[in-house]
Amino acid sequence: MIFLELFLGFLWVGCFSFGGAYGAIPLIRDVVLSHGWLDEESLTYMIAVSESTPGPIMVNLATYIGSSKAGFAGAALATLAVVLPAFVIILLVMAVVKSLLSNPYMQALLRGIKPCVIGIILATGTYMVLNHCLPLTPGSSLDVRATIITAALFAASWSTKHFFKKKISPIMLILLSAGLGVMVYGGFPL
Repeated sequence: MIFLELFLGFLWVGCFSFGGAYGAIPLIRDVVLSHGWLDEESLTYMIAVSESTPGPIMVNLATYIGSSKAGFAGAALATLAVVLPAFVIILLVMAVVKSLLSNPYMQALLRGIKPCVIGIILATGTYMVLNHCLPLTPGSSLDVRATIITAALFAASWSTKHFFKKKISPIMLILLSAGLGVMVYGGFPL
C-alpha cells in the first residue's frame, strides 16, 4: 500500500509542479503532510537539506521520503514518480521541436530569445553583486569579503581567457569560490 501511495503522491507532485522547485514546495508540503510522511518541522528541515544538496529539491525530497518510508525500493519508486511526467513531456517536446528546428521562423525565434536569456542571466548576476557585495539599502555596509571573492573569481575567469585563450570551467569556478569562501569567511577574519 505504501508503494502505491508514494508513487501516486509523487506522481501528483511531478504532474502539477510548475514554476520550478520553489513553486512546487506548497504542493509537496500538501502531499507529504496529508499522507503523514513527515511533520511540518521535519519537512522544513528536509526542504533546507534538499535545497543545499546537489539536484532538484523535488527529486531530493522524493528520494528521502521514499527511502524513509519504504527503503531503497520506496526511494526509487518515489523518485521515478516525481520525474516521470517531466521526462514524458520532454520526449514529446523533443519530437515536435526536432521537426520545428529546420523551420526558418523557429530559428529566428530562437535567435531572438538568446539576447533575452543573456540579459536575464546578466541582470541576476548584477542584482546579486549589488545586493550582496555593494548593498544599496540605507544602513547597510559593503561586504568586503564577498567583494574580494567576486573580484578574485572575475580575475580568474578573465586571466584564464586572456592568457590561456580558454574559458575556465564552471566546476573550477565553483571549487575556487568554495576555497575562497573557506579562506575569507573561515580562516582570515577581516
